[in-house]
Amino acid sequence: MPVGTAFHERTLALCDSLSYRDWSGFYAPSSYETHHEHEYNAIRNAAALIDVSPLYKYLLRGPDAARLIQRVITRDIERVAVGQMIYCCWCDEHGKVVDDGTIARLEDSVYRWTAAEPNLRWFQENATGLNVSIEDVSERVAALAVQGPLSGRLLISLAGPELANLRYYRIMSARIAGVDVEISRTGYTGDLGYEIWIPWGEALRVWDAVADAGTAWAAQAAGMLALDVARVEAGLLLIDVDYTSSRKALIDAQKFSPYELGFGRMVDLKKESFVGRAALVEEAKRKTGRRLVGLEIGWDDVEKIYERVGLPPQAPATASRVPVPIYSAREQVGKATTTAWSPVLKKMIALASVEAAFARQGTPLQFEFTVEAVRYRVGARVVPLPFFNPPRKTATPVK
Repeated sequence: MPVGTAFHERTLALCDSLSYRDWSGFYAPSSYETHHEHEYNAIRNAAALIDVSPLYKYLLRGPDAARLIQRVITRDIERVAVGQMIYCCWCDEHGKVVDDGTIARLEDSVYRWTAAEPNLRWFQENATGLNVSIEDVSERVAALAVQGPLSGRLLISLAGPELANLRYYRIMSARIAGVDVEISRTGYTGDLGYEIWIPWGEALRVWDAVADAGTAWAAQAAGMLALDVARVEAGLLLIDVDYTSSRKALIDAQKFSPYELGFGRMVDLKKESFVGRAALVEEAKRKTGRRLVGLEIGWDDVEKIYERVGLPPQAPATASRVPVPIYSAREQVGKATTTAWSPVLKKMIALASVEAAFARQGTPLQFEFTVEAVRYRVGARVVPLPFFNPPRKTATPVK
């Protein structure tokens, strides 16, 4: 049975819908209101408070902490300075992705590693012979994401003017409501945003301070439904939806390499050794396989189908996590993994995995679309990811 996060006392009082889901054993609001429209608008137009405490978090300490990370991830941790974070993935020995997450270098030999799924055993197995301690601090560190174009102004009012110069994927120490916290310029919305890392027992004090200050910036709590639409617009993947961890895969087709998930930029083959390197060296020589793409769905085609059936067109209210076949002529060439109506783009979009030969930008494809239990095909075309990438996300200083 799920339990509440460090913020549950506050989020429960705000959750009029009483609509929750289980996120790694914690209650996570799907939406606070009966519809997530206002919460999405807060992400894109003001500031949104999102409880992301259910993320798995691991603290690595010791002289060999960097060596362990270097052994596991596909990126080069040696390039990461104190106060910097990276997004990364890690693979099994066959070069298939196990999970993805972030790593923050807090001190010379101290790192905090986040993951979508439990990875403690995997890290411990790879730490054999190394002088490093690995602590699961998932329930000792709460995490509050503050996302949206006004999030910077909101937090500057609490943490001080130096926050305005915090660069993208950097982290700094600060004090909010008398609590020592860390603030990173990161998030899962593709917008300007921050994540506050807080001692679990002090989380409510920080929530109250951010929420009180947020009234001046039209801030409000946002749940998973709004976050799901935002992360699709940002072209960000969700494990168990857009790909399957190689540890859970039952067949080879359920396993994905970094190159197949758009993570190729995070693979550094110049590193001497890391788990899965040999397999990835061989794959890098090939041009086959699958590729992650963005799809724009032909809304005119959708409207014609509804007109033929005699119904008004219906844009999906939430992001769909149901896989949908993708075709070229009569041949299935892939599948859409998450589909959503983008309020900011006024388009129906999807993340999709397609055969490499059909991944070129502008390639016309067909998307299976179901109305009244009848399957149709509508036009779609391959477009670059992310769909939405505003300059404010990475601009420094923040205004």
